[in-house]
Amino acid sequence: MSYLSQIDAAPASDKWPLVRSWMQSQPLPLYAELRKHRPVIDLGPVTLATRHSDCVNILARHDLYSVEPYVSKQGDYWMAQDDTARHWREKSIMRAVLDFESVPDLRSWSEAEAARRLEVASCTEIDLIAEITRGVPLAVVERFFGFEGASHADMFDWSYWNQMDAFWNQPFDTPQFATPDEIVSRRKAANAAMRTYLIELVQRRAIDLKAGKPGTDVVSRLLILSGSGALKFDVPLVVLNVGGLLIGAVETTSHAVANALLVLVSDSELRKEATAAAQSEDPSALDGYVFEALRFKPAFPYFFRRATKDTRLAQSSDHQTDVPEGTMVLAVTHSAMFDPAACEAPESFNPNRDLRGSFTFGYGIHECLGRAIGTALIPAIARAILRRDKAQPGYIDYRKGPVPESWPWSVT
Repeated sequence: MSYLSQIDAAPASDKWPLVRSWMQSQPLPLYAELRKHRPVIDLGPVTLATRHSDCVNILARHDLYSVEPYVSKQGDYWMAQDDTARHWREKSIMRAVLDFESVPDLRSWSEAEAARRLEVASCTEIDLIAEITRGVPLAVVERFFGFEGASHADMFDWSYWNQMDAFWNQPFDTPQFATPDEIVSRRKAANAAMRTYLIELVQRRAIDLKAGKPGTDVVSRLLILSGSGALKFDVPLVVLNVGGLLIGAVETTSHAVANALLVLVSDSELRKEATAAAQSEDPSALDGYVFEALRFKPAFPYFFRRATKDTRLAQSSDHQTDVPEGTMVLAVTHSAMFDPAACEAPESFNPNRDLRGSFTFGYGIHECLGRAIGTALIPAIARAILRRDKAQPGYIDYRKGPVPESWPWSVT
């Protein structure tokens, strides 16, 4: 029986849960059928779009499909706004302080830090998630973003619960790892603790500035910019945006590294190829393998948006669909990256595929702020792991949640 036959036969309340379970367990054959026969499908709580052109349209037309669902999680933070003055200004400022020139240094340091941690665990078993895929990004935040004096456990808590609430605790979700109210409560507690730490950090940096000892870290530079009065960027916005750096840098990186490794080590021949690339003297030789693996298993298989007005999706096509105002629309970018209309030989693993044709870092004005860093950090960590060619993975544990929580590896 086809997927669509089962969807059509299911009670209305079961359609979305049924499709969501297939998105987790058998996504590619599901998406192939939907793209071919019903590329836009109304499942009640959500409407799915599965073709590449329709996903591009949804993510590019922020005037029609808004990030408003993030407002209840992120308040007036610019990421929860579309084409506003604050979004434009603050995203530009934060991109400017994430020095593009420092990416090679960040990359080499991150790989060395991952290799050091693996060496410490040599001949033993290591939890790759706690020690490497989360541990290294936390160390990067501390070193490169200036989170001086914060414990890694606290920084993880602040990042984790914000990510869980914003991306995996929407009205159409049914989280199994905690109740929706518990997730909101943990996020609020995390933000309160993070704000207290950041205010103290900003005060220390401000004292240094007044003493004529300006630092070169992100906080110091933002304070100099704020104090200049050249832009609408006061001290509370410094605190808010520095917190955003942490939240965005840790859990998404961990999830992406784990997913890429899951694909690369699942096939012996593919692992052999990827390991050979990791052993190359060229630190970027593995990049294509990592990002092609993320096309097969992305950290975010879709991006959700709310229709801001009555509109028509896929207008003038044979599957044009009226979308009422308020509809939750999912641009299923995992499917879009396998659309033969936009991707040559999509079922083939091709490490030479152009990353710019993917949705790994989003699309449009809401493209990931840290794209340049993620493009270096994710493969750097994966490279350190794959260079331990005799390391063996165990069972990866999600603990009923959306992200990898534990993954033992035997390191030799």
